[in-house]
Amino acid sequence: MERRARAGTALILVWSLGLAAAGAQEPAAKPKEPAPTAKPATDDDPTAPARRRMVQRHLVERGIKNPRVLDAFRTVPRHKFLPPKTSRQAYDDESIPIGEGQTITPPYDVAFMTEVLDPKPTDKVYEVGTGSGYQSSILSRLVKDVYSVEIHRPLGERAAKVHKELGYSNIHTRIGDGYEGWPDAAPFDAIIVTCAPHRIPKPLIDQLKEGGRMVIPLGDRFNQIVHLIIKKDGKLIDKELKPTLFVPMTGKALSEPAEPKRSPAPTSTPKAGRDSQKPKAPANDGGAS
Repeated sequence: MERRARAGTALILVWSLGLAAAGAQEPAAKPKEPAPTAKPATDDDPTAPARRRMVQRHLVERGIKNPRVLDAFRTVPRHKFLPPKTSRQAYDDESIPIGEGQTITPPYDVAFMTEVLDPKPTDKVYEVGTGSGYQSSILSRLVKDVYSVEIHRPLGERAAKVHKELGYSNIHTRIGDGYEGWPDAAPFDAIIVTCAPHRIPKPLIDQLKEGGRMVIPLGDRFNQIVHLIIKKDGKLIDKELKPTLFVPMTGKALSEPAEPKRSPAPTSTPKAGRDSQKPKAPANDGGAS
């Protein structure tokens, strides 16, 4: 019995010493190494400095102030949306041909319209004219969801492919006539149109939420003005912003009569973007719809 008791005591002593040793090895006794942090996506991107210069020279110095909008332009790689032979021009403030008779809109024009749209993180936005996919990509960094329609199949399919490669999963695209909107996803907090109809398509008015905003260029081929439309109490508050030059909206919009002119046409040269003085390459983030 005595031997058993001594053996039990020894076992208890070993067990206690084991606990003490284990306690001495607990992580709390040794400072934890900080968790590794992911590097910003632009750290290893050789085009990041060009984007920062673009933002400073063409956006900040020309009056774009919204910090969220500016950050989106620093993040989205514009060169990915251009034909390979034109990628060197990606961060100039120019419209560049992308095929199907369409061009990518100059960065300043995209930034101006985006800032005027006043995108919120919870917004659902509808875009007429996916085109290159650049405008919808900028918006995707600023809102919850973007629904975009492109009438030119090759452009729409290419844009969707770039969106997927970049991981922009909150952009939803379709091939079709953007005039009709996207009824299944409506109503929308905001609508942006990147081609110029003569008048606002009625389906877009119907699919805009109460209190919603719409930015749209209106006018004929070489005489257009960007408008900010706000829907209030079922009516539209229309604010003319400045002259611009976008490709015409095609599809059903071509059958719409022009709006009656309410004031003399502006006589000054459009200045919405540097490329606005080049009729052969009007501003447009891609397809008319």
